[in-house]
Amino acid sequence: MTTLADVSDMLKDVRRETALSQNELARRAGVARTTVARMETLAKGDMSVSVLVRLLEAAGYDLKVVAHGHGRTLDDILAEQRASNGPAQ
Repeated sequence: MTTLADVSDMLKDVRRETALSQNELARRAGVARTTVARMETLAKGDMSVSVLVRLLEAAGYDLKVVAHGHGRTLDDILAEQRASNGPAQ
């Protein structure tokens, strides 16, 4: 993901994967439906990060920063290490 258009597409994909309409996602996030539509199409050419986080959370997703070229977050790696070490004694 390198552009706002990529983020916009990701938001639209998340909404569709969770089978939420723009209205339902907006209601869950406490924003107007037009805000969802605007962010999915970049109608104003910019995107509010705080609204993006609210919309993703309303769809059941978290926004995480991952180092370029890596598919896993630090949380993913730590969880894998804990699982491979088995239960604590």
